[in-house]
Amino acid sequence: MAICTYSNASQNLDLLLEEVIKEGEARIKSKDGQIFVIRPGQKIDSALDVEGINLGISTNEIIQFIHEGRRMT
Repeated sequence: MAICTYSNASQNLDLLLEEVIKEGEARIKSKDGQIFVIRPGQKIDSALDVEGINLGISTNEIIQFIHEGRRMT
């Protein structure tokens, strides 16, 4: 794994992030010689990202149920 300079990293951030994904990490050396390691974070899925279920009813039936529910109130 190569170490790139801060200047190079900021000018080529897209390439640096691709390397992080491919290699697992990337290293950046600042002007004062300090080295920083960048690693990918954990992917966080949305709590709302759920699989649908097949109820075996059509769109028209769902619309009918909605209309019936509105008439009842």
